[in-house]
Amino acid sequence: MRRRDFIKVFAGVAAAVPLVAGAEQASLPVIGFVNSGSADGSVGRASAFLKGLGEVGYVDGQNVKVEYHWLEGKNERLPAIMADLVRRQVSVIATPGSVVCALAAKAATENIPIVFGVPEDPVKLGLVANLARPGGNATGVNSFSQETIGKRLRLLHDLIPKATRIGLLLNPANASSTETTLREVQKAADQISLKIQVLNANVRVARQGSA
Repeated sequence: MRRRDFIKVFAGVAAAVPLVAGAEQASLPVIGFVNSGSADGSVGRASAFLKGLGEVGYVDGQNVKVEYHWLEGKNERLPAIMADLVRRQVSVIATPGSVVCALAAKAATENIPIVFGVPEDPVKLGLVANLARPGGNATGVNSFSQETIGKRLRLLHDLIPKATRIGLLLNPANASSTETTLREVQKAADQISLKIQVLNANVRVARQGSA
């Protein structure tokens, strides 16, 4: 998912969120930012999100409030988080880079605008009616990364034609992406007679200065 593509879509939705004229305003419009990963592992995504907001006139803490919800792989928390965001009637729910969060948001509300960034077809996921006319309250971008999984495996096979077994690293904390990736890789592997060895690996980003 390219940051600028996501922000362009978000800007269209954010136009419906009124800018706050003065500091005396009692409360700011709230953007619920929900991601299945961790804050440490998504520093770049969060930073890009804030920068993009600034490009369309929104500054966190001045005329809008970004409320982060990092699940750290604990997707069972999603129903409660979405229910709370809907109960408080936040202005927008943003779910960049997370299929499971986008689906949870879609299931939770038909009224609050949802901006998603997903790696596969949003029509097949049920997030939108069709690409030309999404309809409903959800819009976003598809990075097409899932659609290229099979092609990447075939390219790897072309580069190493004698290989018979390929290792596949998956992050079990990202259940929806893991399931789709495994399905697409296995489908492509069967077509070119490759064996897949699945290895689970939790993604952790070391903090600067840590041992």
